[in-house]
Amino acid sequence: MKRLPIPEDVTGEEIDKAVRQELQSLPKTLAEDVAKNLVMVARLLDEDPEQAYGYSQVALRLASRVAAVREAAGFAAYGAGKYGEALKEFRAARRMTGSAELWPVMADCERGLGRPEKALAMAGEPEVQKLDRAGQVEMRLVAAGARRDMGQTEAAVVTLQSPELASSAVHPWTARLRYAYADALLEVGREGEARDWFARALEADQAGTTDASDRLAELDGVQFTDALDEDADQDTDGAAGDAESGKGSEKAE
Repeated sequence: MKRLPIPEDVTGEEIDKAVRQELQSLPKTLAEDVAKNLVMVARLLDEDPEQAYGYSQVALRLASRVAAVREAAGFAAYGAGKYGEALKEFRAARRMTGSAELWPVMADCERGLGRPEKALAMAGEPEVQKLDRAGQVEMRLVAAGARRDMGQTEAAVVTLQSPELASSAVHPWTARLRYAYADALLEVGREGEARDWFARALEADQAGTTDASDRLAELDGVQFTDALDEDADQDTDGAAGDAESGKGSEKAE
């Protein structure tokens, strides 16, 4: 079995306590190896999904009967755009735990596989009622995305209208919900409202998970100069004896 390099600073103790408890069913050395690979999955999932997927496959070969491993493999496959494989792993994890927690991401895998109708049907299943508030918001986001996939843009706007959207309270999902609503509004031509909601998304986006600021600037007609390009233009102008290059820098309006 091919192993991937593990940095010396990774001990395996960094993983969630609940996952460590799951791994206690394994022999000690094996549990440590699996834990280290799961830490690498978590570290790389956002910045290098393909590499994260590689580590998840090592963990999966070592401990395929551990629900946390199947779930991690599912998220790694999902991040790498391998939606069929991700769905298989999520289903396996769900069978092991009986939890509905993965239902929204399973539905989003159906979207990724080009089956928005299936994703929309899942939004109406009893499992949704078992989700916590954050999970129900995720399901709403997936359902709205499925509506847009099907060309039902007005329905997508309506789908996102909810008490969570109207609330002034800020939660980890607030920025993404407001952003999705703004984007849906823009698609149906309600530009003024869209701008307001992009602004509200930006207010809630303390972690910088969306590009709401860029979307606002775009709507306001603001253009930004790439400093590197500007420097390159100046160097070219100098080498040409201060001749006009015809590429005047653009300033933010």
